[in-house]
Amino acid sequence: MELVAYVGTDKENWGQITALINRFECEKVVLIASKNTEDFPINEKCEVIKVDSGKPLVALKDELLEKLRKRISGDFEVACSLASGNGKEHMALISALLSVPVGIKLVIYTKEGVQFLS
Repeated sequence: MELVAYVGTDKENWGQITALINRFECEKVVLIASKNTEDFPINEKCEVIKVDSGKPLVALKDELLEKLRKRISGDFEVACSLASGNGKEHMALISALLSVPVGIKLVIYTKEGVQFLS
């Protein structure tokens, strides 16, 4: 399973994504980052897709879809973190993933470890 996470400019939520990257056992991590997002720590299993989150929602979804189709391996579902970013960015990401098409399992990191919200 691959992990797809949106990394917004809200640095207070980056710890959630970092914990998932470091503790979730997955084949690949695809990070979607706003062009204004800087200094997010990445490791060797991360691929970063930069997007213009200032675009209108439909245009942002189309940009994400084009870039994600090239990077998602074709599994039936991906783990998705929405801990960072805003509602428009989340809607664009979910819509793009469903259009790939792949299923989505929402994932978080808690004191008990990695958990799926389904």
